Amino acid sequence: MILLKSEQEIDKMRISAQLVSKTLAEVAKHIKPGVATGYLDRVAEEYIVKNDGRPAFKGYGHPGNQFPASLCISVNEEVVHGIPGSYELKNGDIVSIDCGIEKDGYFGDSAYTFIVGEISDTNRKLLDTTMKALYLGIEQAVHGNSIGDMSYAIQNYSESQGFGVVRDLVGHGLGKNLHEDPSVPNFGKKGRGERLRSGMTLAVEPMINTGTHRVKTLKDGWTIVTADMKPSAHYEHDIVVREGSAEILSTFAYIEEITNIAIDNNFLNG
Repeated sequence: MILLKSEQEIDKMRISAQLVSKTLAEVAKHIKPGVATGYLDRVAEEYIVKNDGRPAFKGYGHPGNQFPASLCISVNEEVVHGIPGSYELKNGDIVSIDCGIEKDGYFGDSAYTFIVGEISDTNRKLLDTTMKALYLGIEQAVHGNSIGDMSYAIQNYSESQGFGVVRDLVGHGLGKNLHEDPSVPNFGKKGRGERLRSGMTLAVEPMINTGTHRVKTLKDGWTIVTADMKPSAHYEHDIVVREGSAEILSTFAYIEEITNIAIDNNFLNG
């Protein structure tokens, strides 16, 4: 069942999404070679709790296989759901950090792929492509379009740049639950899937690989890596479907302030 949100509900979701965005920026302050991913997770959890939020990922899952951390931290060939621990970031790494928060009964969920030191030209193109694919998908998230219009925009651009689009994992609705209907695949055909309606709230999250689109799950039951062990990138925004153009509830602006990396969205205007 797809639940359309009232403006009051959207206001609460905006607050949660903004807290996620600020948490990612707080973590960004500590991203450098030699820092353990477990330390980044502790920074995030302390910040979330201090701001009256609840880490949505910690304890998520089924009894006996619950996610043990507040952040999903996925480095290089890890696509998503990486478990923070003793791994220390190295120069040249790319690290995707996914954060979910529940505040006042509503969820926010956003992700960003950070660079550590100097990265390769290939990885830079991967990040730029994934970021642009995210916004191209969001550009299609307007009343009257379909989920397939979003999916096609993401897939078409990513594959045109020579990258693989993950098919086993998708974006999703969100609101009072972290995962709600509908699913938002990053691949598909124009005009297919659910019809978009004003008030739908979605988490749009391209996961794009350097090589094959295929992935596999590690023995920890959570970490998903590329089948060919080549790098992957992941960006995610929370949005509201509106007439004319979508509203983005989360933001990367706080991260930009920390990293001094401006995000070029000029393609949205051209």
